[in-house]
Amino acid sequence: MNMKEVQKQIWQNKLNKGFNTTDVNKEFCLLYGEVGEAYDAWKKKKDDLGEELADIAIYLMGLSEMIGFDLEEQILKKVSKNEKRVYKNIDGVNIRVSD
Repeated sequence: MNMKEVQKQIWQNKLNKGFNTTDVNKEFCLLYGEVGEAYDAWKKKKDDLGEELADIAIYLMGLSEMIGFDLEEQILKKVSKNEKRVYKNIDGVNIRVSD
């Protein structure tokens, strides 16, 4: 899967279907709602958990396109940053000690 292409495809679908493409606040709220639905599906052991997780990714990619971020690029940067971080376990809690 090429995330950049999928992000563009998701955006085009929003345009084609007349979904929100300008209201960033609304999009964050919709994304939050999808997270809640996924949590509910997990908690209640529903069969549609995978679909709910996909909805989260779709809303996140649409929001990323809306505000001008290449989500794939940002994820790769963050993964690299996280790999370099050093943690120390203090009383059962991992505490970051350096980046």
